[in-house]
Amino acid sequence: MKRSILFLTLTLALPLMGADWPQWRGPAFNGSTPETGLPRNWSRTENVRWKAAMPGPSASTPIVWKEKVFVSTTDTGEDSLKALCLDRNTGKVIWSRTVSRGTIRQDDRSNYASPSPATDGKVVVFFYGDGELAGFDLEGRKLWQRNIQEDEGTFAFLWTFSSSPLLLDGLLYLQVLQRDVPVGRRGRSRDATGDIESYLLAMKPTTGETVWRHVRPSEARAESREAFTTPIPFEHRGRKSILVIGGDALTAHDPVSGNELWRWGTWNPTRIGHWRHVPSPVASGDIILVCAPKRDPVYAIRAGDSGVLGQDAVSWVSRDSRDISSDVPTPAFHDGDFFVLSDVRKSISRVVPDTGKALWTTELPGFYKYEASPLLADGRVFLMNFAGNVVTLDASDGKILSDIRMGRNNDNHIRSSLVAAHGQLFIRTNDSLYCIAE
Repeated sequence: MKRSILFLTLTLALPLMGADWPQWRGPAFNGSTPETGLPRNWSRTENVRWKAAMPGPSASTPIVWKEKVFVSTTDTGEDSLKALCLDRNTGKVIWSRTVSRGTIRQDDRSNYASPSPATDGKVVVFFYGDGELAGFDLEGRKLWQRNIQEDEGTFAFLWTFSSSPLLLDGLLYLQVLQRDVPVGRRGRSRDATGDIESYLLAMKPTTGETVWRHVRPSEARAESREAFTTPIPFEHRGRKSILVIGGDALTAHDPVSGNELWRWGTWNPTRIGHWRHVPSPVASGDIILVCAPKRDPVYAIRAGDSGVLGQDAVSWVSRDSRDISSDVPTPAFHDGDFFVLSDVRKSISRVVPDTGKALWTTELPGFYKYEASPLLADGRVFLMNFAGNVVTLDASDGKILSDIRMGRNNDNHIRSSLVAAHGQLFIRTNDSLYCIAE
């Protein structure tokens, strides 16, 4: 009862207007938004405000700021990586900028346009897996561009590197958690002679200039050092920090200096060497959710104050990892609970933060995997699988409400998360971006 009253109070306090979606996991960095009035029914033709053709596939999530939609994409016709700005009301391209040419991928599982852009309403930043990082003003004027591999050393990853930039309190953050030795011909240090380091960068959003560089140590081995996660803001007992997951550890960092405040590890006590990490952290109060790779459990970690946290920091572990686990999607938080999408089990669970109890678990339809992270909006859970089927569930009981095909017959590996902003739903498939609205 108290949970319902609290939610009602918060709902009544929210302004009756659309919210922006300025970064990968939305306005609260947890995959949820207070948006209401989203359509209940749609198709590739019904309730489509507009449809914009995309020049190539991408797993990046579009972001929305006021009347603009920003999209990172490949252009398969030009073998280039592009930054796009679309009109939110019409879908027309306001500006298009080519950031890199020559190659758009290093393997057949992904491409360099997988990271999502970020904006603070003044600057919009695009990062790509080939190391290109560029800042534009909202009118499309390039402010700066740099290549992280050229400045910091080539990336040491088995697969295509992806991590979305974070804009927070006047600084731009980017994490690179990688192996300490080369992978084949990939990977070298800044001076090409020393150890390969994992690090967290802070830069000036208006110039791209490095403010600080913090080296992040790891006891992980081989591929388990690699992380495709994104840093997430976190506040505990009035102290702001940035959460970073990867290399068999969860760490919190001072946003001003990058210094490590505390660390917990590990979900990998035997140091398995092939556990690369993909899901980013999500928090509720002092509980931070850590999803161990592959088919292993979810860990709920209580935030610390300083130093290395012991096992007493583990609030609970999802013993039934048959359902409550996640190898790729980042969980969401909404209405007091976590929503954990298991791509390896093809199910989603609503989980109580304090106990780990699943209020409900729903098996998802279809043959294809669900790797796009869940969206929580308007009392519903929005999911999309590799084929572009958008499945919605009632957030209160997990009942499936709809299953709508947005991809084409030959579509596969669609991994862009859905976005809701200003009363509209944005769906990115391999060749199109849809704006859904009544």
